[in-house]
Order: sequence, then structure tokens, then C-alpha cells
Amino acid sequence: MTNALTRLAATIEARKGADPETSWTAKLLAKGPEKCAEKFGEEAVEAIIEAVKGDTAKLTAEAADVLYHLLVMLAARDVTLADVLAELEKRAGTSGIAEKAAR
Repeated sequence: MTNALTRLAATIEARKGADPETSWTAKLLAKGPEKCAEKFGEEAVEAIIEAVKGDTAKLTAEAADVLYHLLVMLAARDVTLADVLAELEKRAGTSGIAEKAAR
């Protein structure tokens, strides 16, 4: 899984300087971090709807959209997938309840 996400993150990073007329990712990034966050939110809501409906095929497709738009939103704020993975590594082995209480 991480390999696919790593490749996707690298592709998104490479599109940062691309022509918005030739790349959907570049077009999103050119609209700024706020628009990238808005698109992520829209996709997250669509995934929630499919989860509630119980359509696993549509949920799978929406989840892929969520991951893509999450990576675009992170790239818009110069947060890398490596940054997020490092944070997850720091939390590994810690109870979710304990981690949340430590925030």
C-alpha cells in the first residue's frame, strides 16, 4: 500500500510546477491550499455517504479519491507523505486513548 501512496505523492509533488492546463493536480494546486482542502472535504463526505450506503465498490473508489485529495492538500501546505508516516511511526504502539489524551 505504501508503495502506491509513495508513487502518488511523488507524482503530485512533480505536478507542483506543471501547467494547470495540462494537469488536474497542477490545476488544484494553483487554486491554493484552501481549494485543495475544500476538495478533500467534498471527497471525504462522498466516502462517508458510500460507507453508510454499504456499497463497497463505490466506497473503494471514493476512498481512493480521498487519499488522492489528502495528498494534494498536504502538498499544497508542503507537508509530505514522509512527514505523515513519521508521525504515525511515533504513535505506533501507543493506545489511541492514551495518544489522544496526550494532545
